Amino acid sequence: MTSSTALRWCLVLLIASLSAATAGLVRAAGQDVGTEAQRESGKTLYLNYCAQCHGEKGDGEGYATPHLSPRPRDFTTGKYKVRSTPNGALPTHQDLVNIIRRGMPYTSMPAWPTLSDREVADLAYFMTTFSPDFSNPEYVPQPVPLPNAPKATAESIEIGRKLYEETGCAQCHGTLGRGDGPTAPTLTDDGGHPIRAADLAQRWTFRGGSSREDIFRTMSTGFNGTPMPSFLEALTDEQRWAITDFIASLSGSDGPGYSTLVVARHVEESIDLEKGAALFETAPVARFPIVGQIMEPGRSFHPPATSVTVQAIYDARSVALLVRWHDMSAQRTGNNGPSLPVPPEEETAAPGAGESIWGVEETTPAPAAQDPFADPFADPGTPAVAESEFSDAVAIQLPSQVPTDARKPYFIFGDAQNPVDLWFFDLADSEPLQFAGRGSADIAPNDTGDLTGVASYDQGEWSVIFKRPLRATSGAPLVPGSFMPIAFSVWDGFSRERGNRRGLTTWYSLYVEPEEVPSAVGPMVRTAGIILAIELVLIGWVRRRYDSRTSADSGGEQRPQAATSV
Repeated sequence: MTSSTALRWCLVLLIASLSAATAGLVRAAGQDVGTEAQRESGKTLYLNYCAQCHGEKGDGEGYATPHLSPRPRDFTTGKYKVRSTPNGALPTHQDLVNIIRRGMPYTSMPAWPTLSDREVADLAYFMTTFSPDFSNPEYVPQPVPLPNAPKATAESIEIGRKLYEETGCAQCHGTLGRGDGPTAPTLTDDGGHPIRAADLAQRWTFRGGSSREDIFRTMSTGFNGTPMPSFLEALTDEQRWAITDFIASLSGSDGPGYSTLVVARHVEESIDLEKGAALFETAPVARFPIVGQIMEPGRSFHPPATSVTVQAIYDARSVALLVRWHDMSAQRTGNNGPSLPVPPEEETAAPGAGESIWGVEETTPAPAAQDPFADPFADPGTPAVAESEFSDAVAIQLPSQVPTDARKPYFIFGDAQNPVDLWFFDLADSEPLQFAGRGSADIAPNDTGDLTGVASYDQGEWSVIFKRPLRATSGAPLVPGSFMPIAFSVWDGFSRERGNRRGLTTWYSLYVEPEEVPSAVGPMVRTAGIILAIELVLIGWVRRRYDSRTSADSGGEQRPQAATSV
């Protein structure tokens, strides 16, 4: 080998070594998959905290999966919904850290505030081992630029509303953003599993965060593996901010503002149900969270309804309550009831592609052939959706008797010692029914004719009014100035909820506000006057005692002097 040849080989090896080193640096800086020790630490944490849902192999097939909706993420696909990177791209290490730390609201994915920063980082590093894409240096994730947020104005909200309609957002999310678009009942993820469009009017439920910046980022990145696309290329920054402003305006706040008390306000006119929701214009609104009934068989681990809002009024004879909640579709066919049985297999059926989350075959129609020249924002029409076997329903429960102490009936339809008065409205019917509940296994009709009601559904929201005499034939009387425990249940017919399979609240309080709310000023003035009078009396009494004692002491000293002078 000549010296020139040896020199050339040395140069080749040097260049190759430098290239390999550079590639390693790029991968380490770009992929950030951590060290072997960090990934091993993350594996231990994963098996302890995550495998129950996501599976030991990270494929989303943990033993809890049959009970969960949405399904746990399949990490082997490399498809992550909440990211800062473009549509179809891998998440950054920080994206994974953020999701672990704050969780995904209103899903089974909790936040992990108790884990240390090191533990969260190690867990995120281990998650990259499930997909080979993280080991590919060509797939270095780069976050989408997030421009500074302009100030939201009435003009930007109106522009956003028009863009929202023009870009077809309402097809899934509905005109008012309540998740009731015509295609909403047919939506599936890439695995064929049914999913629901986000309720944009309740942005505290958003998986990726509820701030304006979070909404803008989601519009820019899309949700991988779902029908939610990226609008990064289709819309300008200004247009995406305008839609963001419109979406933010639909709910008005980042949080739900949950209550613990619903106040029944007095009205002068007799309650006429034909006036509907207009009756409640002066009544304060209370919102209560809905959770799944998981205490007894027939469990609902993922009720679609996340909250109810309640308003109450009363006149000289009756009380009325307006209960509202968002629903993807109105199910007015079939039937429902508080004691309808739920087969055990519906709690444990593991859904797969082509099945619903309830283990029954989906009826989603096959997609029509696509016109390559069609407008991507055009209205696709309303797909056919099979009618549900079960109807939507709602119920209010109160103790059958006025509680004499702090003890309340069991909140799942009462108990033998403390029964409940159950107002049940099957929304396939025109009138509510009354039941006596002594537990979920002992619910008997108790229809006295006292209970009436009306129901309506409009653009993704049910509005149901119950009316009952203040002093009814059956049930505890509702007296002005009194508190009464109250709880609510909601059944989603599309989700095959019935009987014990439902969403419910715990006990809260109904306060029947007195007809004339006493002012705090009067009692305060009277109390202050009484205290002042008492103080003046005491001061006068003390002063008189002091004066009399002083006079007595002075007289005792002068009398001897008078005797001496004599």
